[in-house]
Amino acid sequence: MPTLEELEIADEPADWRALGFEVEDGACLVSSVRLRLAGKGPRRGILGWTLGEREPVAGEAPPHPNGVVRIDHVVLMSPDLDRTVDELRSEGFELRRIREGETPGGSTRQAFFRLGEPILEVVQAPEGTSVARNPDGPARLWGIAFLVGDLDATGALLGELLGAPRDAVQTGRKIATLRAEAGLGPAIAFMTPP
Repeated sequence: MPTLEELEIADEPADWRALGFEVEDGACLVSSVRLRLAGKGPRRGILGWTLGEREPVAGEAPPHPNGVVRIDHVVLMSPDLDRTVDELRSEGFELRRIREGETPGGSTRQAFFRLGEPILEVVQAPEGTSVARNPDGPARLWGIAFLVGDLDATGALLGELLGAPRDAVQTGRKIATLRAEAGLGPAIAFMTPP
């Protein structure tokens, strides 16, 4: 089963450091996943990923000052959910389930895979998005949801840069999204534990 080892992100290390992440040598280790911060360039957001076949080792990195302990899930936005699911399955990814129904982000379908410690959430691109406007185009890594030990403490640290917590799709969990004013390329959210 493929495991997530690294995400390459087109952001400046200083921007992540300012949001309470420990960053060293242009990288941030979140549990067992390295976030390589490549600096801002012509492309924005998550540029790519490195997958491996190793068994995930939870807890390789200590919690960050903002309370982040691991990646809960990575979001892959697709113009054609069924096509992307088929491609991932052909590459050895194990489909856990497909969810039908509205989400706060406007998607109506989601598929879930395990990437080692984190979950890969593949979402049908909502109508009107640039991904949806190109039905034959590729899926795109779009966002990261981090697990935090105390969402209130994370909110106190981030202040107005963090939106108000709301109920997550998963019963009993809360989620809050980082506002665009924070200046990061990918969509970022912080979640309470299951």
